[in-house]
Amino acid sequence: MSVQRTQALAPCFHCGLPVPPGTDYTTIIGGEQKSMCCPGCQAVAQTIVDGGLDGFYRHRDASATTMDSRISSEAHLADELALYDSEAIQAEFVRHTGDEQAEAMLVIEGITCAACVWLLEHHLSQQPGVSQFSVNMTNHRARLVWDPSQTKLSKLFGEVLRIGYKAHPFHPNREEQLLEQENKRAIRRLGVAGVGMMQVMMMAIALYAGALQDMEARFVEFIRWSSLILATPVVLYSARPFFLTAFRDLKTRQLSMDVPVSIAIGGAYLASVWATIMNTGEVYFDSVTMFTFFLLIGRYIEMQARHRTGKAGNALLDLLPASATLLEEGREKMVPATELKPGDVVLVRPGHTLPADGIILEGSSAVDESALTGEYLPISKNIDDPVVGGTINVEHPLKIRITDVGPNTRLSAIVGLLDRAHAEKPVTARIADRVARYFVLAVLITSATVAGSWYFISPEDAFWITLSVLVVTCPCALGLATPTALTAATGTLRQQGLLITRGHVLEGLASATHIIFDKTGTLTEGNLSIQQMQPARELNSINPYSIAAALEQASEHPIARAFHPYFQIPSVNTRVKVNAGVEGEVEGVRYRIGKPSYAAELYQGVTPDQPDHERQWLLLSDDQGPLAWFALDDQIRKDAAFTLNVLKRLGLKVGMLTGDDSSAAARVADELGIETVKQGVSPDQKLAYINELQSNGASVIMVGDGINDIPVLAGARTSIAMGSATDLAKTSADAVLISSELERLALALMVARKTRMVIRENLSWALLYNLVALPLAAMGFIAPYMAAVGMSASSLIVVGNAMRLSRLPRIRRKLRE
Repeated sequence: MSVQRTQALAPCFHCGLPVPPGTDYTTIIGGEQKSMCCPGCQAVAQTIVDGGLDGFYRHRDASATTMDSRISSEAHLADELALYDSEAIQAEFVRHTGDEQAEAMLVIEGITCAACVWLLEHHLSQQPGVSQFSVNMTNHRARLVWDPSQTKLSKLFGEVLRIGYKAHPFHPNREEQLLEQENKRAIRRLGVAGVGMMQVMMMAIALYAGALQDMEARFVEFIRWSSLILATPVVLYSARPFFLTAFRDLKTRQLSMDVPVSIAIGGAYLASVWATIMNTGEVYFDSVTMFTFFLLIGRYIEMQARHRTGKAGNALLDLLPASATLLEEGREKMVPATELKPGDVVLVRPGHTLPADGIILEGSSAVDESALTGEYLPISKNIDDPVVGGTINVEHPLKIRITDVGPNTRLSAIVGLLDRAHAEKPVTARIADRVARYFVLAVLITSATVAGSWYFISPEDAFWITLSVLVVTCPCALGLATPTALTAATGTLRQQGLLITRGHVLEGLASATHIIFDKTGTLTEGNLSIQQMQPARELNSINPYSIAAALEQASEHPIARAFHPYFQIPSVNTRVKVNAGVEGEVEGVRYRIGKPSYAAELYQGVTPDQPDHERQWLLLSDDQGPLAWFALDDQIRKDAAFTLNVLKRLGLKVGMLTGDDSSAAARVADELGIETVKQGVSPDQKLAYINELQSNGASVIMVGDGINDIPVLAGARTSIAMGSATDLAKTSADAVLISSELERLALALMVARKTRMVIRENLSWALLYNLVALPLAAMGFIAPYMAAVGMSASSLIVVGNAMRLSRLPRIRRKLRE
């Protein structure tokens, strides 16, 4: 079984990551067929070979199949990094803007805490040509904006490596593999630490009991050496990341919480080794292993929450299909969508998703762009019209010439903007980071002072008291207080359908005083439904609903969906005319339904006037004349009334801004009980109204979905775009309500308020714990093992308190009360 598993997870010849089972991506290198893990590596490897650079692979050590072994030689490293300067390779993850700037999405390997993020951002931002470098702590993605004419990308990759991290081009599959590898390493380190701690603690209990009962010296020596053997793997393997991070931070003249942690673990271990070898003094192997184990537990829980949040953030990437139908010399060929390039011609059948941006060469159809534009009605597309990847072809086959792929597509631009937004930090997190860094310095100064004082008071107690001070005051709880709460809350809200795209959203939601809604597509569903049927002549036994439903069964248009509940009898010889209507035979009689002019062509008569102009009317006719009118209109969301009542109960003032000046706006406001209504307003007037509220001290949440909402979404302190919003509205907003269920807004508000409370509780507990524990440890009342338990318990309390934000039943009950 183990042999089969090893074969299934053979390393990719290019990047060294495991090749997923069932994949078949290969490239001929040196006359041999080499396996690749994904289309990206296959394309890069083929580019290297085509460019005559395959000597890089020949010079590389045959055993270098992992990322670590590939960077062991400086010469090989320089060759590899130079490959990232190739335009062909950069095409997959670099997007060039119009102002001679380039933007790249990266995944950073080696991040362990907020101090890592600060170090990366501080160091890279100081490099020539770099205008922005921001890192998302949650998913370890980084957004790099730089001037390629000033600095090569390979040099920036080298700078990341020089300070102790590794940068990879962002690819969803590769990111998942890196996260999986990180999780496996963490479990192995935690397992070794846990087993070692349990065994060492048993030895320590025997040692403590022996000291009380005057155990023989030879047994004491045996227990000490046994503890040394058991504790060594814990220190050298499980605690290794702490030492590496502390060394890296000291080398770059930075202070993080890993510095006092490493001093405590390393100092206690070395002192215990000395005491064991010399058979004199105290040993602290139990404190070392316990300290390492509990600290790893806290970090593992935080990592799991971060991984869940990172995976939930990839939802937009799923809009693009995995494959496409490529047309080559008149033949159809299924290829991975990632292998498409500009100029390729693809066939997109009805119901299929467009794989990339392009231009229509043949055919006409309606394209559902609701995922990107928020327009619930499909848009009629004809030859030479542009189409967008991620949208859905609704009615007829289309032949499309690809114009943009990869990072140049509109969908990739949206994802890039969201990742950029995720790198922002709320004010609370930035303050906590600064406090933690100063606190580390204060801990080191205090420890040195305590050591010097006790050296003169009681030299034999100086070491263990100083060790207790270092351990008990480790600022892990303070450093975890804010990030764990924010990560848990953000992950919970993403799972509930609210995608946060700016760092200040939770603070804005928690302190909001007003919430303003757009109408169409926000308070209403944005989907048409039959509001009224009005006969145009005597119907006798004719049922216009069943006839209209029979005709509309042949169409995938959203208008047709309004008739689907009334389907009873089939139609034959049905024909759909794009942007006009449907014609067919029902029980031997030919009918038409659609625009009045189209329906009137069947009986070749005068087009009748529709009953009113407040709603959209469809005409059903036969060859004798018009039969019936159907009024279609948008309907209020089912959860709108409940949500607005909850928001009012939470103390928010609810208003509505809409460009609709018809009676529909007043009807919606009246049904939902909204007293503050501004209708028929322009985008500028919406923004002016919001600015007036905010200038008077209001904290405003704006919820919208259309292009006309973009200025006000950008101007409000906190803005939320509906899941059906336009792509520009989504990128202008601070959060996206992917589920489009308004009830999630009230839930988000309650989660935000609870998050604010949890952060305050965590910070208060962390500071109170250190204020109480530090004097006790400095006076010698806390032994090292007690300090390890207290510090670990403090961190676990903070993490456990934050994890309460992942449990929603209590919040939901309050929502329903």
